[in-house]
Amino acid sequence: MRKTSVDVDDRLLDQVRDVLGTSSIKETVDGALREVMRAEARRQEIRALAVMDGLDLADEKVMAKAWRS
Repeated sequence: MRKTSVDVDDRLLDQVRDVLGTSSIKETVDGALREVMRAEARRQEIRALAVMDGLDLADEKVMAKAWRS
């Protein structure tokens, strides 16, 4: 945990506070940082799905087990 001073756009902070439903500056900033990390994780998952990276969908043995008889 770090304590720091930053200049923050009050209007933007209020808008983010409304979106996140937070009440304090700390809670709003922490929530916004968490949301950025969640968005990046979603982007990485989408990239992986787009190129089928790490998926076994091309493996005939794996896919044969996916279908029920």
